[in-house]
Amino acid sequence: MKNPIKGKNGEYLLTLAIETSCDETSAAVLKNGREVLSNVISSQTELHKKFGGVVPEVASRKHVENVDMVIQEALDLAGVSFKEIDQIGVTYGPGLVGALLVGVSVAKAMAYALNIPLIGVNHIEGHIYANFIEDPQLQPPFLCLIVSGGHSHLAYVKDYGEYEIMGKTRDDAVGEAFDKVARAIGLGYPGGPLIDQLAKKGNPEAIYFPRVYLENGSLDFSFSGLKSAVLNYLHTQRQKGKEIIVENVAAAFQQAVIEVLVNKTLEGARRKGADKIVLAGGVAANSALRQTLKMEAEKIGIKVKYPSLDLCTDNGAMIGCAAYYNYLKGYTADLYLNAVPNLKLGEVYENKTNYPQPHVHQIVDENVDNGDKR
Repeated sequence: MKNPIKGKNGEYLLTLAIETSCDETSAAVLKNGREVLSNVISSQTELHKKFGGVVPEVASRKHVENVDMVIQEALDLAGVSFKEIDQIGVTYGPGLVGALLVGVSVAKAMAYALNIPLIGVNHIEGHIYANFIEDPQLQPPFLCLIVSGGHSHLAYVKDYGEYEIMGKTRDDAVGEAFDKVARAIGLGYPGGPLIDQLAKKGNPEAIYFPRVYLENGSLDFSFSGLKSAVLNYLHTQRQKGKEIIVENVAAAFQQAVIEVLVNKTLEGARRKGADKIVLAGGVAANSALRQTLKMEAEKIGIKVKYPSLDLCTDNGAMIGCAAYYNYLKGYTADLYLNAVPNLKLGEVYENKTNYPQPHVHQIVDENVDNGDKR
């Protein structure tokens, strides 16, 4: 994509991004969309552990407490002031509605006060764009497997902001299944990292759990049946008074999940003739998924890319990158932007009123490119 804009200083554009979709309060400052000057994340994991999962109302209240401090820290670490920011990007969905509203409200107030563009960002899209930060030379097209606590998508990324959804979950998201199984075997919350670590000590062949592929040719996912199979196994073992080796349960469950994810992703790549596969989302941090997908893809000549661990979690940097490319396409929001908890990947906010917009920076050389495609 071309880079036809510049910021207030005439050389680069600074984006302030805010992410509050679930239980991380995050803010980041980016230069020209891919260079991260700061990326501050305030996690609520310890707060929600005692509940066994995220409590929406608690998360929302904590965002209110943290958001101003997190934004100021991001600016301080980047060495910039509010007056130097060229645009503000914010997650407006999908996510927990109360949590989203905190970030959206702050972003709208700042965009109005500073008279700068406001860009609404899809949280799922943000996860994809984390890979553009990790690899500055990465360009579409590629196939992306997006797996997190609330989402499981297999999407073909045709171009920036252009997606073909090839498969998605019909019930539990991958991360949700990890959390529920972790709770069942007494690991606590969050389940994904705990199962990943425990599975390394277990034997994935000790127990067989079903691999759910659905109807022939489908690239959709379903993990509720697998979760039920694990619960039934635990219940049966307890009824019979037999020992439960939790390391083996974790390893067998994780193996069943990964086999389905990898096989469907490789089939999606085959259908599209893709030479690159990209991982995104919180579950992209799973070590076994990374290793297995990379190994199997390389056997057939496909490269696999994934973000560093700090970019897999919910973070402002990925939202800032997505905001930058949305702005290049002209996707700015008005001050009536609202939280959309069930926002779909590929949906774009459209200005619905004639409400006055913050200013747009001048158009400059349209022949400047951000990098060679590969």
